[in-house]
Amino acid sequence: MRTGNLILFVVDASGSMGARKRMIAVKGAMLSLLLDAYQKRDRVGLITFRGQNAQLLVPPTNSVELAERQLRQLPTGGRTPLPAGLQLADQVLTNHLKRDSALTPLLVLITDGRVTSSLSGHLQQIATGLAQKKMAALVLDSEQGFVRLGLARQLAQWLGAHYLLLDELQTESIVRQVRLSLG
Repeated sequence: MRTGNLILFVVDASGSMGARKRMIAVKGAMLSLLLDAYQKRDRVGLITFRGQNAQLLVPPTNSVELAERQLRQLPTGGRTPLPAGLQLADQVLTNHLKRDSALTPLLVLITDGRVTSSLSGHLQQIATGLAQKKMAALVLDSEQGFVRLGLARQLAQWLGAHYLLLDELQTESIVRQVRLSLG
């Protein structure tokens, strides 16, 4: 019997440039992955982080209808509490893997790596803690502009994740990279 994947998107929805476009691309990618999730026994979820905290916007599901309902409101703006997003991802992955240990987890983090949180000093600790889990991780760097700080690349190293710089974040490129990461 085939085991499914648990694909957990963790997406920066802060006020940085392109947040609205980023969220639309992620919505399209999630719905595309969910269309064939039932046959593959996959579950797809979405955590966004913005303002002061992170939110589980779409609990891991294989239901396109549920995801569409949850994705109607895609709030953006505010600060970038990246550590809170990773902490919530850790909780969600831990809880779902306790219920179904056969799931293969994939963390898909879409961020430019910039942090505007008082927890920024703990970011490396949180990321390396996540790397200890038996999961695959993919960091899609959404940093734009002429001067690039490379913070998402550093974060990918701490997570033990595959890293990609995406100059143009689109639904198709996200889906392609997720499918490549799943093998």
